[in-house]
Amino acid sequence: MPIVAHTALPTLERLRQEGVNVLSPERAANQDIRELHIGLLNMMPDAALAATERQFFRLVGESNPIAQFYVHPFTLPELARGEKAQAHIDAYYEPFDAIRDKGLDALIITGANVVGPELSNQPFWEPLIGIIDWAAENVTSTLCSCLATHAVLQFRYGQKRRPQPGKIWGVFPHRVVDKRHPLVGDVNTRFDVPHSRWNAVERDQFDAAGLRVLVESEQAGIHLATSPDGLRFVFFQGHPEYDTISLLKEFKREVLRYAAGELDGFLPFIANYFNDHQKALIREYRARLQDAVAQGHGIPEFPEALLLPELDNTWHDTAEAVVGNWMGLVYQVTNRDRKLPFMEGVDPDNPLGL
Repeated sequence: MPIVAHTALPTLERLRQEGVNVLSPERAANQDIRELHIGLLNMMPDAALAATERQFFRLVGESNPIAQFYVHPFTLPELARGEKAQAHIDAYYEPFDAIRDKGLDALIITGANVVGPELSNQPFWEPLIGIIDWAAENVTSTLCSCLATHAVLQFRYGQKRRPQPGKIWGVFPHRVVDKRHPLVGDVNTRFDVPHSRWNAVERDQFDAAGLRVLVESEQAGIHLATSPDGLRFVFFQGHPEYDTISLLKEFKREVLRYAAGELDGFLPFIANYFNDHQKALIREYRARLQDAVAQGHGIPEFPEALLLPELDNTWHDTAEAVVGNWMGLVYQVTNRDRKLPFMEGVDPDNPLGL
């Protein structure tokens, strides 16, 4: 069902042009359809700020419950921003105080870039914990992406993420391990999910915390889990919201860092992402790049235009289904006035009757 363009956020017009159902506030007001209000705490760095908006707005807008979605983006002032990103935030994002006063039916918390291994030393840690505490008592369900999952696991469950010997970077096959949970209802039992991280909360930690693991991978570990009640917190370690090109953009950024002397070696291929032809193009580029650097010439153009047409997306349909299931569950159990998280008669400790 549609997202309502209740602000002038450019992402909404971009999605409309892509074919996502985006309603004007006037049209929305003339339809007798229930509203759901979803917060998006966007902690991503400046370069990924708008792309992350689009990715999560798109998934919400493509979900299937009979509802009109009002998505409320906000961020944390403790995150350092450049002038352009700050202007975007000032123009289109909402202050958390206003969101808190009006209430939310659901909340999405994105990942973030961090400096150093310890999350509790990050400048956003204390305000993020305050929002998580508020959401636990006042929001039906909070979906945590990647670093947000690590933060909640550390803060609420005492499970600190573990550094990995190498970056978990690629598109990995996953398997549904708890088919009873409605989050994975009518979802393929095997599907792909992109990952991009140096740290992980591992299976023994999820088990020690008493969390419900729904989806995992032999190569990438846990992807999807929930809090013990099955809904209050939903955890992603992967990035099912990613666009087809997202990992290519990351790869290009790291290649350019190598070219600038910021990395010691040319990085390995992203797992299960490039085909043989694309790998050949990258090897050819690596040779030209290394030759140019050795001779003091300018950096040759990265062959993004040649790589892009052969990229495949093997995860979006499943991501859309899982987020659609999540929105459906929120629709079923949330309080229509958003004054309390659950409707009368719903057990907050087991809202899904699992």
